[in-house]
Amino acid sequence: MPFLNVNGTRLYYEDSGGSGEPLVFSHGLLWNCRMFDKQVAALKDRYRCIAFDHRGQGQSDVWKVDTVDMETVYADAVGLIEKLGAGPCHFAGLSMGGFVGMRMAARRPDLLLSLILMETSADPEPEENVPRYKALNFTARWLGLRLVADRVMRIMFGRTFLEDPARSVERAEWRRRLMENRRDIWRAVNGVIRRRGVYEELSRIKTPTLVLVGAEDVATVPAKAERIHAAIAGSRLVKLPRGGHTSSVEEPELVNAALVSFLEEVSSGSRQVG
Repeated sequence: MPFLNVNGTRLYYEDSGGSGEPLVFSHGLLWNCRMFDKQVAALKDRYRCIAFDHRGQGQSDVWKVDTVDMETVYADAVGLIEKLGAGPCHFAGLSMGGFVGMRMAARRPDLLLSLILMETSADPEPEENVPRYKALNFTARWLGLRLVADRVMRIMFGRTFLEDPARSVERAEWRRRLMENRRDIWRAVNGVIRRRGVYEELSRIKTPTLVLVGAEDVATVPAKAERIHAAIAGSRLVKLPRGGHTSSVEEPELVNAALVSFLEEVSSGSRQVG
């Protein structure tokens, strides 16, 4: 399997290859590169699609630390792009992946052609969420994710996906994937709960940026996306009529249409996409 040694840790990645511009996918907490399968399938004929698992998630290794902090995850993404010779690239980050993408655009714009931020926030975790998330993380660490799976599913997915009878098999598959998470996932969860905000850095971002959010996202509500959009000059905001915090899985056709439109415009040489 494809692994890359980055900053002392092995990161799992998948690379579609090809001569197209690189497009790197950075996933959300509790998932892995599988959450972008439908985007890769739709875009791999036009772009070199690279999807990877963050440190301590999926198949990537992790040090025995209490917290996989966002600065380390950001440094890993930088190292991966550099080692794969994939810069400058289009960078698509969902939730936790968006935390990475914002840091990269503000600090290493030389690595980016464009930035796609999906279901994410530039702020620290809201104080009202922290006790609940800590309790869920404690339970998952010591007793396993099975006991909290239903509650986490309601955070991760929107109402349309959760209530559609026609998608019961797909729903069951993602619930299974959630419950099969590695037992040390708590280290990565701590990193998200304890993260520092990067809102003050957004004004430095000059990279063409798409901000995308589903109307049913309860983890990072649409107002968070609006706040990011207002702070990044020239950014484009797309509000999906459906979709929760895992919109790449829930509404792939809507997400893919937004990505294709944005990427085609950016790839044509336009630097302002607002």
